[in-house]
Amino acid sequence: MTIAEVIQSIDVMKPNNYSEVDKIRWLSELDGGIKKEIMDTHEGESVIFEGYDGKTSLEMELLVKAPYDNIYLPWLESKIDYSNGEYAKYNNSVTVFNTNYTTFVSAYNREHMPKGKAIKYF
Repeated sequence: MTIAEVIQSIDVMKPNNYSEVDKIRWLSELDGGIKKEIMDTHEGESVIFEGYDGKTSLEMELLVKAPYDNIYLPWLESKIDYSNGEYAKYNNSVTVFNTNYTTFVSAYNREHMPKGKAIKYF
């Protein structure tokens, strides 16, 4: 899924007044956390992530691939709800996000061996 696809989908699903740059920054926040907390702690392909900003191509592929890319829409929805001060809606959208995120993390943990450090015996 690309940045453009997520932004277009959220704007149709949940019309809002937030700029494209705001949404790109929120996506960067999520993917940055995924890179640092999930991908960097497991063996596998090395992923380069330098963040997204207003200069990033909207055709950039996000880090999480299908079928687990269902984390992005509820993430943006929760950020919009929270920023609007709509806390009941936020609670619902962040719950959906957390459920989808947990599913992604569980699958990633099953498919990738955690990086370990050599044990030293003295």
